[in-house]
Order: sequence, then structure tokens, then C-alpha cells
Amino acid sequence: MQDRNFDDIAEKFSQNIYGTTKGRIRQAIVWQELEAILTTLPQRPLSVLDAGGGEGQISCGLASLGHQVLLCDLSEEMLQRARLNASEQGVSDHMEFRQISAQEVGQHLVQPVDLVLFHAVLEWVAEPEAVLAALYNTLAPGGVLSLMFYNLNGLMMQTLVLGNFGYMQADLRKRKRKTLSPDYPRDPEQVFRWLAEIGFTVESKAGVRVFHDYMRDKHKQTERFDEILALEKRFCRQEPFLSLGRYIHVTARKPIKDEA
Repeated sequence: MQDRNFDDIAEKFSQNIYGTTKGRIRQAIVWQELEAILTTLPQRPLSVLDAGGGEGQISCGLASLGHQVLLCDLSEEMLQRARLNASEQGVSDHMEFRQISAQEVGQHLVQPVDLVLFHAVLEWVAEPEAVLAALYNTLAPGGVLSLMFYNLNGLMMQTLVLGNFGYMQADLRKRKRKTLSPDYPRDPEQVFRWLAEIGFTVESKAGVRVFHDYMRDKHKQTERFDEILALEKRFCRQEPFLSLGRYIHVTARKPIKDEA
């Protein structure tokens, strides 16, 4: 088992994730959660780590607000795309790029960071608890982890809605490596336990794409996008919709008492 490097499918990833309505909803909900997080952190330029940051859309948004971001990724192709994105948005001075794993990034930090982004990466790593623990150690006391992961429950729901019984009988194991279907879908309750055992305090949760992916008429995903997005934003923190999100976003804080 090893962590996924996206050099071989970077273009496919960009077109099929970032360039779709599902990607737009994902970005919008994550940004909504980050806006809430930012109100709870010191009102000054923050130090931000984007671990496995891909093309850096969220990082560039934070950099545009004056925060200093270190974006790391295993994929050099993704880093090149992130550099270009930062340059086009005029935020390169507020960003740094490193081709290192999330597990290693603590060795490259001069001091702890205020905010860690770990979005859509946990479902690709072979040792998730170790990665979360490493990220915990990069945070300053009172700092926040913004975690988004691929939801096993959402995958099961979508698989059954589509009638893909063969996939269910195969325990949701994918047959091809070069697909955008994550290697290790995560059980939310297990992730919450890992966070608690490491020392995090979970402050809030939100579902990402709680309606969009289950729509029978796919044309309406585009035709009625604004209405869908409004409903996603409205219900993403409410059960039972939250637990059916294709992704789950978690806001987890490192307690100040750990400063010692």
C-alpha cells in the first residue's frame, strides 16, 4: 500500500473534478466552512499549510486575503499547475511550493502553523492515522485542521442508487488504478475516532454534495445549478443530509492546553 501520486492523471483530474458542477459545489462548500473557521483564528495574516494541495484553488483564495500559504504535494505536475494558478491570480508572493508528502512537511516548517488544509487526500493515503497525527504536530495550539474526506456512506448510497450490485459485492474495491475513484473511502465515525484519539476537538461537520450526485436528471445539475448550490449550502450541516454527503468536511482544533 502506498500514497497516490497524481502525475499520471493530473489533466484528467483537473477536467473531471475542478471543471464540473460537482467540483464547483465542493469548492463552494469548503470555502463556506473556511470563512467560518477564519472568524475563530487570530485576525492577522495567518500561516497556512495546504497538505496535498493539488492545483491550489483554495490556497490561492486564502493568499488573496493576505495569508501566507505553504502548498505541498507529491505530484510535480500538480505543483506546476498550482504555481501557474497563483501567478495568474497575482498571489505568488504569498505562496510557497514544496514537493513533499504531508507526513514529511513538519520537518520543513520553521514554526507551527495556524491552519492546515487537508482536502480530498485522506482517501488516497495508506496510513491515515499517521498522516493526521503528523498534521496535528504542525499546528500551533488553538490552530485548526480543515479536513475533507471521501465518505464511504455516500459511496454506498450512490452505488445502490445506480444499481451497481457487482461493485457492492466486491466490497467497493476498484479494479483500475488510474481512475478518479479514491483508493480508500473513509468511514466517518472511524475518522472522528482517529481525530479524538490524536487530540483534536471536532467543532463542526458539513456534508459536501448532499443532493447533487443523487439527482436522476443530470441535465439539471447544470441547468438549475444556482438553486442546487443554494440548497447544498442550506442543508449541508443538517442531518440526515450531512451524513450522505459524497465528502465530509470537519473542522478540528488543536487544544491550547497542549502548548506544553
